[in-house]
Amino acid sequence: MSALRTLIVSLAVALLSASARAEVSELRIPLGAGGFGFLPLHMMQKHKLVEKYAEEAGTKVTVAWPNLGGASLMNDILLSGSGHIISAGPPGFLTLWDRTRGNMNVKGIAAISTLPVRIVARTSELNSLDAISGDQKIAVAGVKVSIASTLMQMYALKKYGKDQTYRFDAFTVNSAHPDSVVALLSGHNNIVAHGSSVPFDYRELKDPKIKTILSSYDVLGGPATFTMMSTTTKFHDENPKVIAAVVKALTRAQEMIQEDKRSAAQVLLDSMGGKGWTVDELVHILEDPTSIYTSKPQHVLAYAEFMHQVGSIKRKPQTIDELFFSSPVILGGN
Repeated sequence: MSALRTLIVSLAVALLSASARAEVSELRIPLGAGGFGFLPLHMMQKHKLVEKYAEEAGTKVTVAWPNLGGASLMNDILLSGSGHIISAGPPGFLTLWDRTRGNMNVKGIAAISTLPVRIVARTSELNSLDAISGDQKIAVAGVKVSIASTLMQMYALKKYGKDQTYRFDAFTVNSAHPDSVVALLSGHNNIVAHGSSVPFDYRELKDPKIKTILSSYDVLGGPATFTMMSTTTKFHDENPKVIAAVVKALTRAQEMIQEDKRSAAQVLLDSMGGKGWTVDELVHILEDPTSIYTSKPQHVLAYAEFMHQVGSIKRKPQTIDELFFSSPVILGGN
């Protein structure tokens, strides 16, 4: 009887250990807000790259790609457990990283895209950000919280001092990017500038009356991460093969964009409903040297320093390793 009990206990322990080692079989990765910043995710979905590399590693996983986006929603999805890996810009990620220190410990997996954010303006009415006045307005995707708003705050802090960090916020109004493009190009309203993003800025800049008056690459001192992946430490540590497959799929998707921009542009156009743009227009943007797809984080620490300085986050990271899980794909990042 004792031997039988020992055998049962041993089997139970073995089953529990096997269960503990089992990785997630269904992975949920929201597709994000869409557009160029999330193109690698669409490439991963289209070509089933995560499934491919997970199988090569000896584990089977299916991937669900909910068509959801927005930094606040992404954070809620991850914290509620309804999504395993989320994608957002550095400010949204840093807020979540700071908020979850000591509990869920959210960290970055890798960068997804490095793209410029531009403040473009009708130069007949506004030839520099500093000259804005009166009832002139800058359309942004989120007053105070959008990347464009953050960049203007960073610029104001550097040029005018901490007490003037939010001097340009009073001139901003909430507006979806397509509506902002129409308003700026029409010239028949008080929206004289737009905190734009790829690809909307390219359409605006085709008009010779529209010029860039501020760029994220200027404010941050070079190319800067636009979107990035993150997850909780628990999920990362419990699913090493799945995480490795995701990282490999991401880097392969980034390579595929560079190797065949036309095919990548078609995937992007399909993700946008197949209208509004031509493949040639999207290829032109992908060919721009400022459109970079790399897993290496760039100037994320600069965002963190600013957010800590103004009190948006409590803890200031000293190195990129505090923000990202250790991986060869982030080496040399900042």
